[in-house]
Amino acid sequence: MQTASHLHSFLYISTRRNTIKPEGCMNMQISNSNVPIRKFCYTGRPRTCKILMSVPPTRLFAFPNTDDGHPSVPVVEEDKNTNHAPNSEAETLLSKWSPPRYLWRGLSVLIMAGQVIIRTLKGKFHWRNTLQQLERVGPRSVGVCLLTSAFVGMAFTIQFVREFTRLGLNRSIGGVLALAFSRELSPVITSIVVAGRIGSAFAAELGTMQVSEQTDTLRVLGANPVDYLVTPRVIASCIALPFLTLMCFTVGMASSALLADSVYGISINIILDSAHRALKPWDIISAMLKSQVFGAIISIVSCAWGVTTLGGAKGVGESTTSAVVISLVGIFIADFALSYCFFQGTGDSLKSCI
Repeated sequence: MQTASHLHSFLYISTRRNTIKPEGCMNMQISNSNVPIRKFCYTGRPRTCKILMSVPPTRLFAFPNTDDGHPSVPVVEEDKNTNHAPNSEAETLLSKWSPPRYLWRGLSVLIMAGQVIIRTLKGKFHWRNTLQQLERVGPRSVGVCLLTSAFVGMAFTIQFVREFTRLGLNRSIGGVLALAFSRELSPVITSIVVAGRIGSAFAAELGTMQVSEQTDTLRVLGANPVDYLVTPRVIASCIALPFLTLMCFTVGMASSALLADSVYGISINIILDSAHRALKPWDIISAMLKSQVFGAIISIVSCAWGVTTLGGAKGVGESTTSAVVISLVGIFIADFALSYCFFQGTGDSLKSCI
């Protein structure tokens, strides 16, 4: 065992002769001593003198003595050599440096994505919690997704019908609407709604658990927070969003056909027949693949922002807001990348609709 301490820089001298002044300070030199004395202060009533001196800081190291079994205490003086000042300064700068918050949060998203993939392939996730999150993401989000899709479909129908009717392309309206909804509008609109509703809830819940140290409690109890909290949410989002996308596509096309028939006098049969001719199986498959990727982005980003929350209630609010914003940006970037990969070259889907 090794102990270290510092010696006190005080020396006490008592005198019996009262040959000095009652009070004051003077300089003196002690014989047979190499310690420089700066000031010598004394008082008249107590006969103890207190000497203030500059003693270099020392360390005491206790080592067991092999002779008698008692520890010996050698005194080692501090090394005051300043030749290593640049190295110590560099070490101090490196020890105080920490990466920016956005950088290690971005890295946490990648690390969490890898952990979720590995744990899912191994089957190590909480089934009951997965079913609960699946109910929350799917059935409880149907209403707002369908309502949003219906009004977006009607808004696009107004623009398409006005322009295509002037050109005499009434039979192409259904095909254009079907392609727009299947390839872009349905997966993107559904993901935006889910990001605002579910992604914010994920970030707020996990952020509150992180601030209140509930995730540490799970680790103490022997449960992996990734298996219990993160993986079920990711799986539920990836499963529920494709079905929500299909439902939004159906409702959007139905609302568009009803509006075109009731307001602009274009028969529902013409709209549906044009959509049937323009659509291909790959259009529906690409929409489902996009929605799965968007669901993974929403859940992983929201969970990563939640578990890296700092600063109490204020930090929870900031994490929730930034999680939704980053999720939306990620959705748009992924939509561009997937569209570029899925649909290359010139298309001929509208040839049969003209």
